[in-house]
Amino acid sequence: MPYVESRIAIAASARAVYELAKDQERFPEFMPDVETVNVLERHPDRVISRWKTLVEEAPIEWTEEDRFDDGALRIDYALLEGDLDTFEGAWTFEERDGLTHVLLTVEYDFGVPTLAELIGPTLQKKVLENSEMMLKALKMQAEQ
Repeated sequence: MPYVESRIAIAASARAVYELAKDQERFPEFMPDVETVNVLERHPDRVISRWKTLVEEAPIEWTEEDRFDDGALRIDYALLEGDLDTFEGAWTFEERDGLTHVLLTVEYDFGVPTLAELIGPTLQKKVLENSEMMLKALKMQAEQ
């Protein structure tokens, strides 16, 4: 299954960046490819949310569960339903050298083997670009 990881260093506390990443309903305010994030269920340690994003002007929608580990500053997410067969990964936040180092991992499968064979490298590039866009937007918001 295809896998992508992206990293960024942010000049803000790990706790502040983690809390910003947990506030997913705000993502459309500062992440250009995220159109909507609607929280369907909210629990102390997890949320279930419906996402709509754009990839090359094509809308992709899904519902995911995000699990929050406040002690470890980690968010694990997994697809519940949507336009993909698999979409899961984690956000981790580690403070060192006066910066917060964020790692975003994505494991995905679009569920169409012939499509993956034909345009797999292009899809992987788009997933990576989208992940990097999210991290850069998070950085800009956190450093304001």
